[in-house]
Amino acid sequence: MSELSVKDRTFLGHPIGLFVLFFAEMWERFCYYGMRGLLVLFITKALFEGDAKAFAIYGAYTGLVYMAPVLGGWVADKILGYKYAVIFGGILMAIGEFLILGGNLQWLYIGMAVIIVGNGYFKANISSIVGKLYDDQDVRKDSGFTIFYIGINLGALLATLVAVWVGETYGFKYGFALAGVGMLLGLVIFIGGQKYFDYAAMPPNPEDLHKKVFGPLTKLHVTILLSLLLFPLLYLLLQNNSWVGYLLIAVAAYVIFILLKAGFESGKVLTHRMIIFIILCLLNIIFWSLFEQAGSSLTLFADRNVNREGFLGFWDMTAGQTQFFNPFFILVMGTIFTWMWMKLDALKMNPNIPAKFGIGIMLVGVGFLVTILGKEAAQNYLVPMWTIVGLYFFHTVGELFLSPIGLSMVTKLAPPKMTGTLMGAWFLSFAGSNYVAGSVLAPLTGTGGESGEAEVTLTISESLDLYVDVFTQFGYIALVCGGVIVLLSPLLNKLMHGIK
Repeated sequence: MSELSVKDRTFLGHPIGLFVLFFAEMWERFCYYGMRGLLVLFITKALFEGDAKAFAIYGAYTGLVYMAPVLGGWVADKILGYKYAVIFGGILMAIGEFLILGGNLQWLYIGMAVIIVGNGYFKANISSIVGKLYDDQDVRKDSGFTIFYIGINLGALLATLVAVWVGETYGFKYGFALAGVGMLLGLVIFIGGQKYFDYAAMPPNPEDLHKKVFGPLTKLHVTILLSLLLFPLLYLLLQNNSWVGYLLIAVAAYVIFILLKAGFESGKVLTHRMIIFIILCLLNIIFWSLFEQAGSSLTLFADRNVNREGFLGFWDMTAGQTQFFNPFFILVMGTIFTWMWMKLDALKMNPNIPAKFGIGIMLVGVGFLVTILGKEAAQNYLVPMWTIVGLYFFHTVGELFLSPIGLSMVTKLAPPKMTGTLMGAWFLSFAGSNYVAGSVLAPLTGTGGESGEAEVTLTISESLDLYVDVFTQFGYIALVCGGVIVLLSPLLNKLMHGIK
């Protein structure tokens, strides 16, 4: 099949390759969210560690998971190409999930170290392939990324309904095992459908990749071996959580330097675009550090202070399953937002990208403020389920204003040879937000203390008061930050130089 005929074949108006990547990413997200949904509960309930240690591990792990694409994107850009990077990453992620089945803290650290490297190769590069399925000015790109984003959330939905439920009901090891099986399914789909996106995913120099550089070892072999050497380093970082924060700061400073240097060398337009990209990364951190309470403080809030019995008259939800509402609302509203952006664009009423970021941050604040109403309706210090439903509804609408648009924005702002690098930098902002979410913001709920004798256990009434007080502060801070960004959005948008 020729390159031209593959590129021209479409389904629902989009390249067929988009839907192959949709299902591959869906199962990879099933893997990731299955593990994430169980992580804090596994550490506190099966390993009997306190909240503080659980949050520190969660923050370090999720921070490193999103930091890894900085390296994975660069390696794909310069050496492996996107396809080989995704395949290698998927294999490692599946192996990592199965290693966690060892069932203690040491095996958890080992498994997480392997998953982090795998995610670094998989996550940024499959998104880069999606962007390269479209020409730079293709009006379908935003809606294409929104469709892809629906795949992400379908995977998250299945993870909370199946993997998390199985883990909480029958044993955490079964939930982690299911997550690993999901990753293997994603790999099968990706490899089986590669002919539909090969033209957008090959190495920069295919012949060079298989050239011997060290005895019998090719550049491909050396790259894989060097990647495996990262496991011990990541193991140490996970054990010493505070190091991750310093590493994030150092990597962020280096990435900012690289981006600004590339801009200054290419002229005013690219310089401005790199500046607005950095600003949007900082705004991304604000949004996601609040949003990502879902896997940490909000999950424990659901476990301790939410009445989860008889939801919809028949469903006794587990604490981890309350994360279901975010992907559910994405699936319900994703298509509506896809249509809405195109309609608003035709009417010339589509908000600019900085304004969308501001609105998204304001909405995540509104979601946290729903807990005030929930507390007033609480019985026996348990808030009704509609509190969680309302919170996740506003968080999800905010996410739809920001996240799929963000992925599309990266591929538009990036020069052709820097797509993987900018995508990696974009995921670095997620690394910062996840680290802040788990290691800085979640501990403010303060309901568990350290493990062992130093652990502080609050009564159910005390934990409700503290959770709602902290969430209320989050809400007001987000409203103010988002409002300021919306007001400044016309000035910020000028730095985009026509990118919409």
